[in-house]
Amino acid sequence: MFRKRRAFWLFGGVLLLFAWARWAPMDPLFDAPLSTVLEDRYGRLLGASVAPDGQWRFPGGPVPERFATCLIQFEDRSFFTHWGIRPLSLIRAFQQNRKAGRTVSGGSTITMQLARMSRGPRKRTYSAKLMEMLLAVRIELRYSKQEILAMYAHHAPFGGNVVGLDAAAWRWFGRAPAELSWAESATLAVLPNAPSSIYPGKAQDALRSKRDRNLDRLLEVHAIDSTEWALAKLEPLPPQPLPLPALAPHLLATLSRQGHAGERIRSTLDVALQSRVSATCERHAPRLVANEVHNAAALIIHVPTGEVHAYLGNLSTAGPSHAGQVDIIRAQRSTGSLLKPFLYADMLQSGELLPHTLVADVPTRYEGFRPRNFDETYMGAVPASEALARSLNIPAVRALREHGVDRTLRTLRSIGFNSIDRSADHYGLSLIVGGAESSLWEIAGAYASMGRILLTHGQTGVGQRTNPVHPPLILGSERTRDTTLRTPLSAASVYATLAALQEVRRPDEEAGWRSFSDQQHISWKTGTSFGHRDAWAIGLNDRWLVAVWAGNATGEGRPGLTGTLVAAPLLFDLFRLLPRGDGFEPPYDDMVRRPVCRVSGFLSNPDCEQVDSVWIPAAGVRTRICPYHRVVNLSADGRARVPFGEGAATVWFSLPPGMERYYAPTHPAYEPLPPSRSGAEVDEVPMEVLYPDRGGKLLIPIGLDGTRGKAVVELAHRDPDARVHWDLDGAYLLTTTGTHQHAVEAEDGPHTLTFTDDHGAVLRHSFVVVATRP
Repeated sequence: MFRKRRAFWLFGGVLLLFAWARWAPMDPLFDAPLSTVLEDRYGRLLGASVAPDGQWRFPGGPVPERFATCLIQFEDRSFFTHWGIRPLSLIRAFQQNRKAGRTVSGGSTITMQLARMSRGPRKRTYSAKLMEMLLAVRIELRYSKQEILAMYAHHAPFGGNVVGLDAAAWRWFGRAPAELSWAESATLAVLPNAPSSIYPGKAQDALRSKRDRNLDRLLEVHAIDSTEWALAKLEPLPPQPLPLPALAPHLLATLSRQGHAGERIRSTLDVALQSRVSATCERHAPRLVANEVHNAAALIIHVPTGEVHAYLGNLSTAGPSHAGQVDIIRAQRSTGSLLKPFLYADMLQSGELLPHTLVADVPTRYEGFRPRNFDETYMGAVPASEALARSLNIPAVRALREHGVDRTLRTLRSIGFNSIDRSADHYGLSLIVGGAESSLWEIAGAYASMGRILLTHGQTGVGQRTNPVHPPLILGSERTRDTTLRTPLSAASVYATLAALQEVRRPDEEAGWRSFSDQQHISWKTGTSFGHRDAWAIGLNDRWLVAVWAGNATGEGRPGLTGTLVAAPLLFDLFRLLPRGDGFEPPYDDMVRRPVCRVSGFLSNPDCEQVDSVWIPAAGVRTRICPYHRVVNLSADGRARVPFGEGAATVWFSLPPGMERYYAPTHPAYEPLPPSRSGAEVDEVPMEVLYPDRGGKLLIPIGLDGTRGKAVVELAHRDPDARVHWDLDGAYLLTTTGTHQHAVEAEDGPHTLTFTDDHGAVLRHSFVVVATRP
């Protein structure tokens, strides 16, 4: 009876112990901080950061079969058959230790070693051993053998500050665990046995002896054959730890700050392309440094998917003294001229413009804001596409004023410029010439979205439900969340914009790249911020987008720091690393074919003599017909306009006076209208006020001492020799010849200037004077 009762209590105790071990709450075995590991799209290591406690401890990955075999044969040959402890091994170890008078054997299984590692550094006592045994049983009841093996591999010490198989493989052999040889796997398998005293670079002879003993065991169990065994023993041991790859350190730091610290991050980068991009940028570094330019960044995006394939956040040569740690790709910088294509496309899709419409490039001033072209010259009239390709500031500012800052801001934000988040009043007309700030990340994403608008246009099914407008994708698990098809710009307007950025004649300094850009079907745009602080170049075709920034992270400007001279050469060198693009297909179902005046770029009127049938955006049918071709009646010698019936009717191309003044000197074929003889019909005034606008504001500065200043009014006349008489509110001011400018002084309020030339032509121009104080 007593024996039955004792057996009952023993069974009950064992049952309770089993229930406790199997189902009682248990804290996670490990909570040590982890390194942040960055991988490319194929799982290849791009870089890693040390864990907060100073250890190289990678997040867990798969355990290769080769390493598992080496570890089990060296540490615990009965691993797959025991329940966490081996009593006979423990008894044998106890006897050996007592005989030696010190600890010479532990008798621990892999599971017991895992239990000891999870409890942290502790004094090795019998009570500690008992706790390890109990915890080992719990581990065996809760986890599979493969899970136990993986936890051991990921948390075992491998010498120095290296913890875990993944970190050890890279630190000691410079490769991933799956790529290790038998000799290398055998070496790593013996390191956790005595990690503080034996590791590569320390006690090499003892380490070799252990490794070779492990290889002998592998041969004994037929894990390797005799040839593999012999070759493995000839492999050298690593003499010291190796540096980890650091191919994308700025992306690693940025993703860590964004909440991915301590993770194994699978990115969309391609390690091979990333290496070539880094090498290419570093080759350009000496040329930049020669001009005291220390920073540059580059981004390569696969346009169809939006995935980033290369990410160079800064030059490695910059160093701490030149903010080399700053991820320039995410930094907010002045956009320079990079927003102009979006305004151009928006006006095309709104029916305000045709691709090659002549636009004014004349001296312009709006309420104190005076835009200037980069070369400080004026073309008078220039096709809109050429104004865009040559990045002329004056046509862009005039276009923004016509289109509206608010409308432009809505378009910019809808295509991804979220950082341009202030009001229209804050940016004003400077928005389009660098008055706003954005990042290379946002800018590249917006240009790539334009490309996807074309690529996805007309798609059905899944493609139709995918939003082509989204930021760049950098994480392998990242997907666009907004599946509503929304295209803030029409496909036809985008096509015309990219065509303008590819085909129009460029300045002479860019001519060397024309052939290459044509072959690769690259549409590209450069930009330079005020003060030569930022140099930009963005290029794309149907496959790839390359974005480049160069400058100083401190904001220091340098002479010659322009998008054309500095960023564009690097842009095209990076394109040479990429497969060739095929160009975008015209979105004909979003276009219509219409007769367009070849000279003016407007829809042709009946008087236009040179007319082309051109595909234009559908909204283009709402644009004006050509205002510059008309019929005039000329004398027999063609030198004067005469009344109809006296001479011959002739079609004449005539620009407004302001445009003509600057257009005629650079276009020898252009002929101004002949003067009118008495009785000839005159349907226009041969004068035009360039500043201020009719009904606009004329700003008069007030000095610090309260002195009232003056503001210049500028007039253009068709006849370069004309004399023009000025009066202000009926009071005579002066007479001008040739250059018609005058500094006007007037009180606040409305005023009218009257201009009269020697032929009796009169122009009245009203405006409002407003005093401005510093």
